Amino acid sequence: SAGQTLIMITGGIDLSVGAVMSMAAIFTANTMAGQEGQMPLVIAQVVPMALIAGLVNGVGVVKLKLPAMVITMCVSNVVTRLQYVYTQGLPTGTTSKFFTMTLQHRFFGFIPGMALYGIVIFGIVLYILNRSRYGQQLFLTGNNRNAAYLAGVRSDMVEILAYVLGSLLAGIAGIIGAGYMNFVICQSLDSYTMMSIVAVVVGGTLLIGGKGSYLGTAVGSLLIIVLSNCLAVLNSSDAVRSVIMGGVLILLLAVYNKEKPIRQ
Repeated sequence: SAGQTLIMITGGIDLSVGAVMSMAAIFTANTMAGQEGQMPLVIAQVVPMALIAGLVNGVGVVKLKLPAMVITMCVSNVVTRLQYVYTQGLPTGTTSKFFTMTLQHRFFGFIPGMALYGIVIFGIVLYILNRSRYGQQLFLTGNNRNAAYLAGVRSDMVEILAYVLGSLLAGIAGIIGAGYMNFVICQSLDSYTMMSIVAVVVGGTLLIGGKGSYLGTAVGSLLIIVLSNCLAVLNSSDAVRSVIMGGVLILLLAVYNKEKPIRQ
């Protein structure tokens, strides 16, 4: 959702998040194969893959003027097919015991180790949006591209970089997801595409761009997780969960679309 926030602030959207996460998870589990000391090799595989996916998305939207939903969906399909080519459709390996332990261990009996990774990412993204020059350019580009151009902002590069960073964060999320689950199959993290979008919208980021915050996204993510866990306790199927998540997104869109600037 961190990466999705950056992209949606520009007025775009990324439907390849889940596919990139799944591909990164497959690289992670297959490369580690239960062995320690393989993280540098994992990063050497995941980072280029994520950067290429994000660059294709960004160039397609900004330079080729393709609708964001179309180009990112196409990239998602390509990455998904590559998962099956890479694994031959078979389950892949497992992550190292130490990496899995850092994610599954609970400090003081209730603080999950994964929270430490989340805190680091939260701090980095919060700094990018609220303290960095790029964050200011991102909001200005999302608000008014003409004003950004007159202010000397290279809006095209700002928007392309948003897609690249978003895909990179999705790749990192895939590595973390693989370590948490320990065992990965094709498309195992695809559902996070919809969840990331819902979390960002719940957090208050406008789909037209120009307004949003990662703090709101973090709160939205927590609400989505709580909702998902409640549905799991009720033994609802994945299909039912997807329907409910979609319903929440439709409801929020209906509420936001009542504002005149958004309708225009």
